[in-house]
Amino acid sequence: MRSRSGATVAVASAATFLALVAFTTPLATLPATAAALGSGPEGQAWILSSMSIGLGVALLSSGAVADDLGRRRALVLGSAVLVVSSVVCALSPTTAVLVAGRIGAGVGGAALIAAGLGLIGHAYPAGTPEARRASGIWGAALGAGIAVGPLLATGAQELAGWASAYWLEALLAVVLGVVARVLLEESRAERPRPVDVPGVVLLAAGVGVLLTGLVEARGGPTRPLVIVLVLGGLALLGVWLWVEHRRAAPMIDPELFRSPPFLAATFGALATGAGIIATSSFLLTVMERGLGAGAVIAATVLLAWSATGVVTSLLARRLPTSWSARIQLGVGLVVVAVGQLLLLGATPGDSPWRYVPGLLVAGVTSGVVNAALGREAVASVPPGRAAMGSGANNTARYVGSAIGTTVVAVIATRPGLPPGPAGLLQGFDAAVVVATVFSLLGAVAVFACRPRRAGRPSEQGATSDEQADSGHGQGSARRDPGPPQAAVP
Repeated sequence: MRSRSGATVAVASAATFLALVAFTTPLATLPATAAALGSGPEGQAWILSSMSIGLGVALLSSGAVADDLGRRRALVLGSAVLVVSSVVCALSPTTAVLVAGRIGAGVGGAALIAAGLGLIGHAYPAGTPEARRASGIWGAALGAGIAVGPLLATGAQELAGWASAYWLEALLAVVLGVVARVLLEESRAERPRPVDVPGVVLLAAGVGVLLTGLVEARGGPTRPLVIVLVLGGLALLGVWLWVEHRRAAPMIDPELFRSPPFLAATFGALATGAGIIATSSFLLTVMERGLGAGAVIAATVLLAWSATGVVTSLLARRLPTSWSARIQLGVGLVVVAVGQLLLLGATPGDSPWRYVPGLLVAGVTSGVVNAALGREAVASVPPGRAAMGSGANNTARYVGSAIGTTVVAVIATRPGLPPGPAGLLQGFDAAVVVATVFSLLGAVAVFACRPRRAGRPSEQGATSDEQADSGHGQGSARRDPGPPQAAVP
């Protein structure tokens, strides 16, 4: 049983690693890709953001479906979708085809992330030391994907051109699918629900339209098309919530949005995406175009954040159990904000290595935040719905990333800045301040999500922040008892 559980953690973490490798590929290959396909500024914005759209559209839906139809099956199907999408990207003759392939890669990556963390939640009961260790490994895999992705893409590009990075992704996805099919046992909710087709369609449409509006905002946030898309997306999401409140078996129980642990994890993921992920995503462009660094050097500098996060994710399980997940998330986001502020002040002619101190500070607690988010994504939802919890949490992360990246790009490249590298660096400083505010607002929201006290202490005992935040008392993830009781320790 232990070997099976170990295989589950290894394969699920590898799936998340591969999804993040695919996510970060264009960060390193964009100049060569744009030159080869003739992509203008708007096309380049779409190349960078298209996988976020696929992830945002499919994460929650794929998590809910994985719980009901089988998590291993969802992971294998996600691998197959990533294979096909990567091949489409590698063979793309135009920017539009590449963007379509990247959206497909987002859908496949969503299944890998949601089903992978769902498999871990099934294998390890929430709140146990084993669950803390597994979530730390998963968080490290997430950070490792961000760290290694640009380096792999750069290396492949140097050897055989920009398309070779996508061929490499396709090969790795084939290997992952075969290994998952051989090593993993199938798991699903004990009482599967019918697939919530209206919920899946409305959520996908709402998130897709909203993220499309955010991407288009880079060409001018006040254009009528942008306003229509953003408002239309928000309206569709409102209809989705209304429908979910009235369905007998919704894809996500609306009552979860009243659960402090679930809200804390959601706010933490949203702030992580809009804050440090958005900052680091644009930082590669700043180092290359603002400071004249090569792609390899820029990707290596970014390791100060991502690789540090890998290490601290693995060490997070050694933190005192009295440090609740809410405290880890809140304090972690505050320290991340400090690291972001240390990135300010670069001028043309500076070395890209001047960003290392700030990235190191941000990386120290980014790993802790990633591990806590992976754990709470499972612990804050009813047992048996682990993949749905993973999907919901990572949807918040990548929607936040899409929002933050758009805001950072618009501010950093806004009209009126001085031309050339000086203007880009000045604009990036202003964008970093805004992204830092996102991190701090996330910390405030997390701290505000104090768990409710149990109403009848004589029967349930006193509820501590630590118990509620760490998911104690949720029971084994092998059961599916029904409505969540997030306030019960």
